[in-house]
This record gives sequence, C-alpha cells and structure tokens, in this order.
Amino acid sequence: MSFLKALVKNINTNISEDLHFSLTPSQIPKQVTEDEHRHPDRVRLPRSLFGSLQGNRPVVRLAITILNVGSGNVFKGPRLSLEDDSSVLNNHVVGLSLGHINVTGLAEPLEITFSHQHQPPNVTLSCVFWDVTKGSSGDWASRGCSTDVGVNRTICRCDHLTFFALLLRPILDQVTVKALTRISQAGCGTSMIFLAFTVALYAFLRFSQQRLNSEDVPKIHVALSVSLFLLNLAFFINVGHGLKGSSAACWARGAVFHYFLLCAFTWMGLEAFHLYLLVIKVFNTYFGHYFLKLSLVGWGLPALIVIGAGSANSYGPYAIRDKKNTATLELCWFCEKTAISALYVTVHGYFLVTFLFSAVVLGLVALKIFTLSSATAGKEKWQHWKGFLTLLGLSSLVGVTWGLAILTPLGLSTTYVFALFTSLQGVFIFCWFAVLYFPSQSTVTSSSGTARADQVLTVSHE
Repeated sequence: MSFLKALVKNINTNISEDLHFSLTPSQIPKQVTEDEHRHPDRVRLPRSLFGSLQGNRPVVRLAITILNVGSGNVFKGPRLSLEDDSSVLNNHVVGLSLGHINVTGLAEPLEITFSHQHQPPNVTLSCVFWDVTKGSSGDWASRGCSTDVGVNRTICRCDHLTFFALLLRPILDQVTVKALTRISQAGCGTSMIFLAFTVALYAFLRFSQQRLNSEDVPKIHVALSVSLFLLNLAFFINVGHGLKGSSAACWARGAVFHYFLLCAFTWMGLEAFHLYLLVIKVFNTYFGHYFLKLSLVGWGLPALIVIGAGSANSYGPYAIRDKKNTATLELCWFCEKTAISALYVTVHGYFLVTFLFSAVVLGLVALKIFTLSSATAGKEKWQHWKGFLTLLGLSSLVGVTWGLAILTPLGLSTTYVFALFTSLQGVFIFCWFAVLYFPSQSTVTSSSGTARADQVLTVSHE
C-alpha cells in the first residue's frame, strides 16, 4: 500500500550484534549492514534489547512499519495542531514492536536516523513518540527520547518501542520577537501618519478644490487607507495590552483585530478588481452605485466572517512560544487549542484567495503595460522605467508585500523583510496617491478619474 510499508520478521534473541534496518519511505524496510552512506534513513536495534528477552523466549516477531500520515486524522493529536505550524517530517511515522511485548526502560536505547534538508535557524526538530495514555486518543510526547540534530540528519534515541516521528516546529525566541515587534510598531506608527495624510489630502482636494467629487477611484484608495489605519491601531492596542483585562475584553480585542485584518485584505482585493475593470476589461464596466456595492463587500463580508467565528467562540488568548515552550508574545487572537482551524480558513485561506487574485491581475496589467511600452518605445525613452514604477505603486495597493509571508519559513531574514514592508504599506499608498492626484499641469485639465488613471498607468492609446 502506498501509505504503508511494513516488515515482519522472526528474530532470534540470542544474537551477537546490533541489528540495522533501512527506512527508505518508498521501499519496504529491510535488514542491512551498518552503512551510513547507503542508508541515510535507518533504525538500529541494540542486541541488549533481544538479550533481555532471551530467558523467556528464543524467538520474537519484530514488526517495522513506515506510515504516511499526510491525510486524515491519524497520528495528529493536540500537539500537532496548527497553532504553531508544527508538522511531522515528510509525514512519515516509524513503528517498532515485538509482538505483544511491552518494551520500556531500555538500558541501551534504540536509534532512529531521519535524513532531511538543512533547516532554517527558526525551526526546531524534536524526536517524539505516540503516547496512547495522553488525552482521549493519544498525542505526541518526547519522554524517554533524546534528539541529536545534525546538518542533514537527526538521530533519535529512545528507551522504548512504539511509533516515532521527527517533529518540526517554527520557533521565535524572546530577542527575535522583541525585534520584530519593535520593527512592526515603528512601521505601523509611520504608516498610520501617512495614511492619515492620505485621507486628509483626499478631503482637501474634494472639499476645498471641488475635485474628485464623482470619482470612485480615490474613494477606493481612501477606503483601503482607512482599513489599514484601523488595522494598525488595533495591532497597537492588542500588542500593548497583551492578555490584560477580562476574558470578554480579550475576546473583543481578538474579534476587532480579526475584522480589520479581513477588511484590509478585502479592500486590497477590491483594488485589484477595480484595476481589472480599468485596465483589462475596459469596456462595459459601468455599475450603478458602484462604490456603495464595493463598500458592502469591503466592510460587510468581513463582518459576516467575524460574526461566524465569534459565534463559535473562536477568540481568546494566543501565545507565540520558543523551543522551551515559553511564551515570548501573548495577545488576544484565536484560541490556541480550539480555534486553529478557524484561523487557517478565515485568515490564511482568505488571504491566499485575495492574494492570488491580486497577483494574477497585477501580472495581466504588467503584461499590458510593457506590451504598450514596447510599441511606443520610440516616442518615450523612459517608458520601461515608468512602467516599472507604475507596477511598484500598484503593488502597494493590491498588497503584494503581504505575499512575503509565504517566504517566512525560509529563515529569519525573510521574516524581518515581511514585517518591515507590510508595516510600511501606508507610506507606499500615500506616495502613490500623491503622485496620482498631483499630476502635471497638462494632466490637471482632465476631469475624468479614469483618464487620469490611464495616464499614470501609461496605457493611453495616443
């Protein structure tokens, strides 16, 4: 079977040397000689294990199994919940047993060697076994096992026989968490100032100079700016208060933070949707009460999701932990134990859908921009540079910087970059808004928001 490979073999308890077996996932386990290079995944069973049984029986039945637990709920358990992105290496579990004999407290431990790629410094590896006495259906535990981590392999030494695995868990130590928090707070504070400038600039242009009254494009930009401003404010309050206050107050802070995060994601997606209508579809793009309909989606859809998550009592204390399982950051978010699936569906999944849509639209816009810039290369010497800068501006609107979250498992450097660029999104939006609505004198005469956007996007068909 593709998900199960097993070897069952009778072993004489009167053996003179240790036994070695290969654990190649694609092959049935087999007995091998001691050759580290040929068999990077292997198990060593000490001869003392069988010697301790020699007085009771001359032969025992050894079973070695390799299970793929990628799908389903087998061998998951609370410790492997998605609260901290823990996972079993390659989804492989190794089972060792000697018939119905309960083998514990070995004087000389058995050894299981797992080969793997070089892991980033923010990932910890730990040898675990399936403890059937924990919880209602069992859970992973490390009692009686030691972990010897190498560059490309990890050796697990355990004093009993059962099911074993190598657990991968991302960790952030206290110093790293403090540094990331300070970077995020500084960036979010700066963004809040520039987002406020964006809203003030829009109000000035609309009410003092009677511009932008009938245009939907700046309204969408301002709605995104407001959602990001409120998200940054909720972030400051949540991180600043930690778990202080009553459980009801913590529930409320988690719900508010979740709501404004979803609002920001939604308005980034709506920016991409409007960009699609403006640049890709172009024709037959009139909708009655267009901005009102966008607002119902931008503010209403996240509210429905938060109401659903709140009715399931999903919000509560959440902690980021280091390798010693010590909390390095505590805040009000999704409950660690009971609402992790809701976190992955309503945050990670929601973001992934909006990000992929935005990335596809931005790719189509890039294709159109550079296609047109190639056609007009003789007229405009800096056309390619204008197209590149235009894409940078549009990237800030559709939230491309948030896509750096996908790269954070690569190491701490990408985590720092992600924290910096996402927290400064408000600065990028202000720069784009200022460039868009403080055009050259020749462009000011145009009263059409669509025409002005087309000029900035360099897609006019002159």
